[in-house]
Amino acid sequence: MTADTVTDVFEAHRPVLMGVAYRMLGRVADAEDVVQDAWLRWSGADRGEVREPRGYLVRITTRLAIDRLRQIRTRGETYVGPWLPEPYVTGVGATAPDAAERAELADSVSLAVLVVLESLSPLERAVFVLREAFGYPHAEIAAMLDRGEAAVRQLAGRARRHVDERRPRYEVDPAQRRDLTERFLAAAAEGDLEGLMSLLAPDVRLVSDGGGKATAALRVIVTPGKVGRFLLGAARKEGTGLSFRFLEINGGPAVLLLAEGRPDGVLQLDVADGLVRAVHIIRNPDKLRSLADL
Repeated sequence: MTADTVTDVFEAHRPVLMGVAYRMLGRVADAEDVVQDAWLRWSGADRGEVREPRGYLVRITTRLAIDRLRQIRTRGETYVGPWLPEPYVTGVGATAPDAAERAELADSVSLAVLVVLESLSPLERAVFVLREAFGYPHAEIAAMLDRGEAAVRQLAGRARRHVDERRPRYEVDPAQRRDLTERFLAAAAEGDLEGLMSLLAPDVRLVSDGGGKATAALRVIVTPGKVGRFLLGAARKEGTGLSFRFLEINGGPAVLLLAEGRPDGVLQLDVADGLVRAVHIIRNPDKLRSLADL
């Protein structure tokens, strides 16, 4: 291959590699680092031995992501307050996925699913991502991870059961979620507690991630009354200097909150049966850097 061909092949597969790395790590910056390391391995590899570039690159990326995830966990870093994944832009304008693709995307990259994946072992997570999100057969996953096929099947079954038991089921209809989000924002901006509470399910949960670097609740908040009062208090405290715009984050509609034009937070609602079942707010500034140029 010429140098240009080497680069072109890698760039053609970059979206897939980023998708694998992000699902493995839940962190955009770490995923980008892993993909860059995969490029270095690819550019220095003996490509005469590579029969299928996509499989080769996915294998490298997966192994690098497993190593990175193990390093993160070995450091045993203490996170302040609830943890949410770093927001990942998955659709812009005409490039947004259709209904079937959106449902499949939300099933593997939604905030709720990625939180559950954090509780899997690195190998379980790798098998789950490769099998459920990218459809690789067990035999190919086994070859990628240097494991026996029977062991991979066991890992896949265990991971699938774990995720199914813990992940909540929500609607993925973007029109319904956007409509409810607009009504939610209007009620919060108007200080309408009763109107806000009417949109919330009885078992609603609010999870806010400030990472100790921005104002956020240090615990998950439950019940419509407590969630509504927290949101109205936060709206009053932030004042009128915020603006917002809609975009697609992690497979669903979300709101990017802006303070003087700079990202200040991301809000996303999970919806079922016409009510808000979960409110996710990400305010950790480290997790908003990738949104600064949108």
